[in-house]
Amino acid sequence: MADKTTARTRQTQRLTRKQRKELGRRIWSEHPGLEVVHRDAAGIDIGSEQHYVAVGPDRDAEPVRAFGCFTGDLHRLGRWLRECGVRTVVMQSTGVYWIPVYDVLEQHGLDVWLVNAQDTRNLPGRKSDVQESQWLLKLHTYGLLRKSFRPEANIRALRTCWRERAEYVQQAGACIQRIQKALTEMNVQLTNVLSDLSGVTGMKILRANVAGERDGRRLAEFRDARVQATRRPSPRVWKEPGGRSSWRSCNGSWRIGIMCGNRSRPAM
Repeated sequence: MADKTTARTRQTQRLTRKQRKELGRRIWSEHPGLEVVHRDAAGIDIGSEQHYVAVGPDRDAEPVRAFGCFTGDLHRLGRWLRECGVRTVVMQSTGVYWIPVYDVLEQHGLDVWLVNAQDTRNLPGRKSDVQESQWLLKLHTYGLLRKSFRPEANIRALRTCWRERAEYVQQAGACIQRIQKALTEMNVQLTNVLSDLSGVTGMKILRANVAGERDGRRLAEFRDARVQATRRPSPRVWKEPGGRSSWRSCNGSWRIGIMCGNRSRPAM
């Protein structure tokens, strides 16, 4: 059945403009003469405040209803669709408003179809929310819509965590760059002797500096034993044991305005 639907959809995409208009008029008619693919279907027009839901006229005395966007309203929508004998539901990917509707209806055991709005834009005449839900129902009933891929719930949870982590890593990298820029403006040459400012030595020096320490010799005492000077021709700053000459890279022209911006960045 799915192969027939895919083949029919591909055939529809190859039609000319005149043929597509003729097909649209046939679908909008009472008896379009097409094969019914999804008999137990419903269409939902997603909104920011209300969702309009349409089922077949033989399913309920009021085939088109409006439901609110609160969680209780969505569960009431799912129960009503189950009472009407609906098995599959189609909706458009409108912003992010479709996500809670999708999740709740999935919990009620319904097969939810998420479709691209471009595939349903050929509604003739003046469009309304009620007509939009009925139009979606009709297109889905005759198998003229393509289902967008959405992974399973456990994969979606893992994907969300991974994206959140990637965003935090990106924000941390940008924060380190701003710290380096601020230190350079104050002529604190830590980047010349530390390969990673976010390492153990760099973070200790930054936290002590934010706490109010300005003495370069005291800041140099936070040097880790593994820190080595760069192998460039320039003189090594960390060359003496215990960091007795490392204070040169920790001295700077401390500016209050720049330091205020650095107070919250080490915590990130």
